[in-house]
Formats: sequence, structure tokens, C-alpha cells
Amino acid sequence: MPVYRVPFVDPRRHYERLKPEIDAAITSCLSHGDLVYRRQLREFEERFAAFVGVKHAVGVNSGYHALHFALLAASVGPGDEVVTVAHTFVATISAIVHTGATPVMVDVADDYNIDVDRLEQAITRRTKAILCVHLNGRVCDMDRIREIGDKHAVVVIEDAAQALGATFNGQHAGSFGVAGCFSFYPFKILGGFGDGGALTTNDPKVARMAALLRYNGEDRETGEYHHHGYTALLDNVQAAVLDVKLKHLPAWIEHRREIAERYTTALDGLNGISLPPADDRRRCDVFQNYVIRTADRDSLQAHLTRSGIETLIHWPKPIWTHAGLGLPNPGLPKTERLCREVLSLPMSAETTPDHVDVVVQAIGEFVSRRSASKPAASNEHRIGAP
Repeated sequence: MPVYRVPFVDPRRHYERLKPEIDAAITSCLSHGDLVYRRQLREFEERFAAFVGVKHAVGVNSGYHALHFALLAASVGPGDEVVTVAHTFVATISAIVHTGATPVMVDVADDYNIDVDRLEQAITRRTKAILCVHLNGRVCDMDRIREIGDKHAVVVIEDAAQALGATFNGQHAGSFGVAGCFSFYPFKILGGFGDGGALTTNDPKVARMAALLRYNGEDRETGEYHHHGYTALLDNVQAAVLDVKLKHLPAWIEHRREIAERYTTALDGLNGISLPPADDRRRCDVFQNYVIRTADRDSLQAHLTRSGIETLIHWPKPIWTHAGLGLPNPGLPKTERLCREVLSLPMSAETTPDHVDVVVQAIGEFVSRRSASKPAASNEHRIGAP
């Protein structure tokens, strides 16, 4: 495993910073034998629901299961259609497919979230749900999405796996739709030491169904089985770790926003580099990812790797081009272009201002060399610039 001067994330450093609190939480679980569905899980669910601003949170063992259970709770099944985006992690699409429904993929807007101008025309009499994805820590235009959902009597579900703590008009991601779906994958803004996830909702029926489905369909209080369910309970030890981290989340969000501002200030105006959209009066972004765009993405990534800087690409090819998924080509030109151009820079609770300075210097060197070797391109310092 290569050692980078600037890692994309630094899980070892992350653990070292929280070691006393985390070790105490784990030791408490193990010494008391609290391994499956004990108070640590219930306490974390209560605090997580309060943070998101909803009545219920149901801990599950992955973001995928949160999505799947949300769709099942909305009675999505064979013959139905669910409108979503293709510029997303495969789990968003797979959760739809595994219900027997058909994913209808639409293109994204300049902020990488679903293009609401294209959303309504994708709705048909078979549409059962809109599954919007809040990408990179930015909430979709939930006013318009809910308006469209209400107009067509279509359920709205949020894939909020990358947007914990982000707000739209002061309201948190995961609190708008019939359900919000979160991932606690280790490198998320709130991550465990393994996989995990949660479903949030204000509907007690949705919460109960998710709680039953996650534990083989069994009501743990009565022993009665109500569904053919799944083995998808959030582990108690993971819940204890997440509960420790949840206390630090507001500070981590503020840190990410400060790091993002430092990137933006330093990179603004660089020829051929497009930056993330700025906050508007309705939004507060949390920057799960800090994503830039350039037509020379692959060359830039190679240059940064040689400079000891770790970056990631989300995602290098359109999801429908993976033959094993059996998805039709929906003809989404912006999604195709993003797959060629996007690059995520280092961003985590451990990313420092010095890290940012190293990254910015390396990008500046790349742009200077490129400009010296070919005619200057137009200055695309903001997404959507002409």
C-alpha cells in the first residue's frame, strides 16, 4: 500500500485522535456482553434521529440496506419505476433493481445533483418513487422535488449517504422524504470501523417495517415474524463507536467547510479547473467530497500521484456501461462527461491546511506546464461557466 504525503483520508490518524473514547466504548460493549441489539444501538438511534431532525432512526448494516428497506416500506415492487440519477454509487441503482422495480435514470445538473428540470418528464403512470441523491455533501432542490412528488402522488426517498449534516433551507438531509438513507462506511463523514447505515423517517410505519426487515422479519419484543426479512442489523459495537463520533460531527463539518474554502480560494481562477458550486442562501454543504473538474483529469491525477497526493474518481465510467448490471443506455451526456472529468481531492477530518497547500501547489504546477505546452483554454473556474 503506497504511503502518500497527502492521503485522501487517514484512518490511522483518525483512530489515534479518538482512541481513548473509542476504546472505552468498545470495552464497555465487550465487557458487558452487549453485542446484538442492546442499549448502545438504541441510544445511538435516538441521538442520530435528533441530529437529523426526525422522529425515528433505524440502524442497519449498510447504506444499501437503508435504501432497499426504504423502497420496500414505500411498497415499491415489480412493475414499478423509480426515477433516480446514474451519477451515483451502484447501491442506489441496485436497491431499486432488487425490489423488482425498474430504475429510470435522468441526468444531473451543474451541481451533480438530479436535474429537476428533467425530473418531471421522466415520470410515468408506473412511477412509484423518486430516489434523489444528495451528492458530495450538497442537498438537492427539495422544494421542487417534493412539489413534483406531490403533484404526481409519487413518494420521495433520499439517498443522503454523502450529505449527513448538510441542510437545505435550514432542514437536514434525510428529513425531507418518506425516508432518508445513510451510510456509515468507514470513509464517510461519520464512519464506523466496518460497514453500517441508518434509515431515518417521521413515519412510524416505515420505521417499524425497517426494524422488522433488518432482523429476519422478527419483532424482537414478541418473537413474532411479520416478514421474510434480512440479516441487516447494525452491530452494537459499531453503534457504540458511531455514538462516540457523533459528538464530534459538528466540529468535523465545520473543519471540512474551512478546508473547502481554502481549496476554493487558492484554486479559483486556475485555467481549465472547475470548482464545486458555492453555497447559496438555501444551502449549507458539508463537503463529503471536494470535487474538481478538468478535461485533463487523468493526466492531473497521474501528476498528483507522482507528487505524493492521493485522489479518487467517483466514478470513472457510466454505470450503464458495466455489462454485468444489464442496464440500458439512458443517453445522459452530462453524466458521461463527468465520468471523464471529475476528481476528488483529499478531504477528511484529518486534512490540514498544510495538506491543502501541497495539493494546490501541485495543481498549479500542472496547470502551468499544460498552459506552456498548448494554447490557453477558456477559464472555467466555476461549474457551469460558459
